[in-house]
Amino acid sequence: MTTVVTITGDPLTIEQVVAVANRSVEVRLGEGVAERMAPARRVVEEALAAGDVVYGVTTGFGALATTRVEPEMSADMQVALIRSHAAGVGEPLPDAMVRAMLLLRARTLSQGHSGVRYLLVERIVEMLRRDILPVVPGQGSVGASGDLAPFAHLALPLIGEGEVRLAGTIRPSAEVLAEQGLAPITLEPKEGLSLLNGTEGMLAFLALGIDRARRIAAAADIACAMTIEAVLGSSRPFRADIHELRPHPGQARSARRIREALDGSEIVASHRDDFTHAVQDAYSLRCAPQVHGAAGDVLDFAATTAERELGAVVDNPIVFPGSGEVVSAGNFHGQPLAFALDFVAIAVSELASISERRTDRILDPDRSSGLPPFLATRPGLNSGLMLAQYTAAALVAENRVLSHPASVDSIPTSGLQEDHVSMGWGAGRKLDQVLANATRVVAVELLCAAEGIDRRAPLRPAVRTAAARDTVRSVVAPLDRDRPPGPDIEAVARLVEDGAFG
Repeated sequence: MTTVVTITGDPLTIEQVVAVANRSVEVRLGEGVAERMAPARRVVEEALAAGDVVYGVTTGFGALATTRVEPEMSADMQVALIRSHAAGVGEPLPDAMVRAMLLLRARTLSQGHSGVRYLLVERIVEMLRRDILPVVPGQGSVGASGDLAPFAHLALPLIGEGEVRLAGTIRPSAEVLAEQGLAPITLEPKEGLSLLNGTEGMLAFLALGIDRARRIAAAADIACAMTIEAVLGSSRPFRADIHELRPHPGQARSARRIREALDGSEIVASHRDDFTHAVQDAYSLRCAPQVHGAAGDVLDFAATTAERELGAVVDNPIVFPGSGEVVSAGNFHGQPLAFALDFVAIAVSELASISERRTDRILDPDRSSGLPPFLATRPGLNSGLMLAQYTAAALVAENRVLSHPASVDSIPTSGLQEDHVSMGWGAGRKLDQVLANATRVVAVELLCAAEGIDRRAPLRPAVRTAAARDTVRSVVAPLDRDRPPGPDIEAVARLVEDGAFG
């Protein structure tokens, strides 16, 4: 990964969005962006001078699209638009999400189809560089004309209004801009509208969500391998020739990960030829590649959707510099992203669901092939990790509710002018919680599987599962007596979030 992400108006990658969101790279404007944007700006200025009817420039917005606005009032209208649309409520978005939205907003405007000045993109990049982050409430978008309310709050600091977070403290943007030597921008025609229209909020949820989901998926594969060792499961279901007969890419990938993780395991070898031990394992073990892999294929689909959007023009109206046209259309509608966000939530929920079933197997004395009940050191006196499975079960149940798709819902807005909306922002908010829950569910399995592997000594686990067990042990000591499992679960969950398991 490079240390700089350069905005040129060309497509970005998911990895670049994540790096900027985490503030691990610098953001710069590339050469030629001003020249790329200038032709579309001239088209807007010429349309305004000619008195043409242009949506959002010489007309009102939404249901007020037929209301004529005098050209000399167009600039004032842009400010009024941002103010009136800043209707968001709820807790502010995390800093990483705001950085991703700023990056994506700058990329969209720099494409040269919005008709705004280079100054706007320059200021957004400067805010990223100085980590001056607008305070954006988390609720209020229906994902139709893009993420209008969130983007209004994102735009307010450009004109010296609203609030920003700097060095962890929320302050009035006017105060911070003055302190930083940055003058508020006076908007010109179409610029307020272009700061609001677009799908970059939903896209930020998706790009960051895919990255988190991939880390969960990798951790789920290694957790499964560890559980197989802990409960004396079989490695036979992960043979490559089996999965060649059903060639789903995700299935093959998951089977390979689990197979390679078990390679060289003394624990697995100890009972490999003992067919009286278990003719076949439970579905949660032997069908893991089919379930994990299906989730992986969904993530691949979602990544393809995100990658298309990372190079798309999603403003409205769209300026075509070649023909001089300004065309009102619907590229801001969030339906492709809403579907992808919902699908990822469903897939990740299933990763958590099957993980919880494996955890239950480790802890159940009747199904764990001789492990102590609930991995307690003195069963009866101690309860071991019994309640860790309760926590996993509670989170899986919550995910089932959160996995109800938002994208099949719609609620009309703007006096029925915007009569079908995607609800993609809501899908993104739900996904964020599903990812947090699934991370902890897989952490519970890793915690229990590490304990189960330790109980199989002196038999040694495979090199890769031993490394994963040691990673768990780097933050959680072996269970020598009962203690609150909550802090241990959270410690392992942070490892999953950080990608420590692949």
